[in-house]
Amino acid sequence: MPVYSYDPPERFIAGTVGQPGERTFYLQATVGTRITSVALEKGQVSQLAERLEELLDEVTRRTGLNSAAQQDPAEVDDGPLDLPLTEDFRVGAIALAWDHDGERVIIEAQEESEEPLEPLTDDVPEDGPAVLRVRITAEAARAFSRRAIQVVMQGRPPCPLCGQPLDPSGHVCPRQNGHRVGHG
Repeated sequence: MPVYSYDPPERFIAGTVGQPGERTFYLQATVGTRITSVALEKGQVSQLAERLEELLDEVTRRTGLNSAAQQDPAEVDDGPLDLPLTEDFRVGAIALAWDHDGERVIIEAQEESEEPLEPLTDDVPEDGPAVLRVRITAEAARAFSRRAIQVVMQGRPPCPLCGQPLDPSGHVCPRQNGHRVGHG
């Protein structure tokens, strides 16, 4: 299967298509007219953003690298996903690493597979799962993380009792013994 490599991408974002409660989440990397879009779960986007922040905080703590420090929120890319939007594959596993020599974050998203690859290896078998591999600066990783958090939070508001997402009509809340809790 293919390795979609972007070193670096012109654009690397998380985005969605659809209405809250029915959204499909994507990671998208772009260089010129080349676009790779991979579908994933909301929880994977949220975890990726959190793990990126943790990785960058650790890099800053260990190395004092200024580029991993806080970034101007005005630089966050809030534009829509690039078109045409074609799902190249659905993500199963995501790996992160810090390339100390190149001072870059490496993000690797692997296609769902019965036999996942060893993460972050250059030895990808032709008959293995597809891989999206992106190398970005610490600043770009911070911007990606901030956007990803915003995208996740634009969904349905949480139930004040159980934390599960509320539909416009409410939901059956386990904390209310199966009774419906209204929205708002």
